Amino acid sequence: MKRGRKLESVEFSRYLTMLTLSVHVIYATLGVGVPILIMLAHWLGLRRNDEHYLLLAKRWARGYVITVAVGVVTGTAIALQLALLWPRFMEFAGQLIALPLFMETFAFFFEAIFLGIYLYTWDRFKNPKYHFYLLAPVILGSAMSALFITSVNAFMNTPQGFVLANGQLTNIQPLLAMFNPAMPTKVAHVMTSAYMTSAFVLASIAAYHLLKGNRHEYHRKALALTMKVALIFSIATALVGDFSGKFLAEYQPEKLAAAEWHFETEGEAPLVLYGVLTEDNEVKYGIEIPYALSFLVHSNFTGEVIGLNDIPEEYHPPYIVHYFFDIMVTLGIWLTLLSLVYYIGLSRNWALIKSRVFRWMLVASGPLAMVAIEAGWWFTEVGRQPWIMRGFMTTAEGATDSPYVHVMFVAFAILYIILLIGTAVVLIRMFKNNPVEKELEDRNEKQRRMA
Repeated sequence: MKRGRKLESVEFSRYLTMLTLSVHVIYATLGVGVPILIMLAHWLGLRRNDEHYLLLAKRWARGYVITVAVGVVTGTAIALQLALLWPRFMEFAGQLIALPLFMETFAFFFEAIFLGIYLYTWDRFKNPKYHFYLLAPVILGSAMSALFITSVNAFMNTPQGFVLANGQLTNIQPLLAMFNPAMPTKVAHVMTSAYMTSAFVLASIAAYHLLKGNRHEYHRKALALTMKVALIFSIATALVGDFSGKFLAEYQPEKLAAAEWHFETEGEAPLVLYGVLTEDNEVKYGIEIPYALSFLVHSNFTGEVIGLNDIPEEYHPPYIVHYFFDIMVTLGIWLTLLSLVYYIGLSRNWALIKSRVFRWMLVASGPLAMVAIEAGWWFTEVGRQPWIMRGFMTTAEGATDSPYVHVMFVAFAILYIILLIGTAVVLIRMFKNNPVEKELEDRNEKQRRMA
């Protein structure tokens, strides 16, 4: 009975953590990515003396504040759940990850303070460039926040910076723990994908207005700007993804092998997309790209790739990560092609990019990019199983044995539903009650009075 309760607590702890991360990643991604787009719009507005770009920066910043505020709630939930759901992990590794967790809080406050100043000082500076410069600490704070919190996750995948003696951690070096082998590729992947996803989300909003018949120049400029940014960071994300594959082959071969359903250690390894895995570990209906996995891992077509059969079965991640990996890669390729077609079509004035079908694709790009982000995190977290701290502590060892985790799951699920619906309602009302045309008219009237 006691063992049954323990297993139930472990499973509900995993589900609740997955639910919390799935909600938080929406706000965290926008929190990292949107400031870059605000900065670009503001810079273009000043450089070209263009009211449309300045209004883009102003409206995006206004919406951004809402996502940051809700992100604080979901981020606090994660911090709370680390202590409640994973007390043994925190007891074991808390000294090693305390530094980046503290620095992440500092970075967030740094970002929030200057964001508030930026938001409430429009038209308050004689030289408008001083107002623009306030975005620098906002971008720096959001980027540092992503770096510090991602380094904690990276540490869980490649822990270092300590010596384990008689079950106790000694010679603890927090900086070495923070700058662990997984950190560079993870941080780069998180940041480029956040910039990419935020661009697609804002592009989908602009495309929706154009699709609904609002031909205002404001929306055309918003779409062109966001899709160009989306293309740049889609390519950057793909390049970083290639480095991530090479990292997995060296440090977490079991995760890469599970993602590819690669069982036999061999050279000239094929890349397997989609398909179904039978009980005999045979892949049916999949698409095999010969030599592609060897090339992905070693940059040559004959490199040997470790298979799951050479890894103890108790350390195999759940094979479902193959589908998460496929979803992430498929959507990434689709979004890159979509932004490339838009960019070429815009430069050559193709009628295609103004068609309703294409604009519906653009509207869908934001949600699809967010699905790719979710699939990426599910792949990362589920792919680390059975470890919470790879090689040192399993998920079952780190979890609480409280019999009330299922109650917490229900309570937090209700909270997240309220937050998601509340965010949507607030944002829709905020912009519906202040349409672009009204804001531009008010701004022009204000400038006439000042003149």
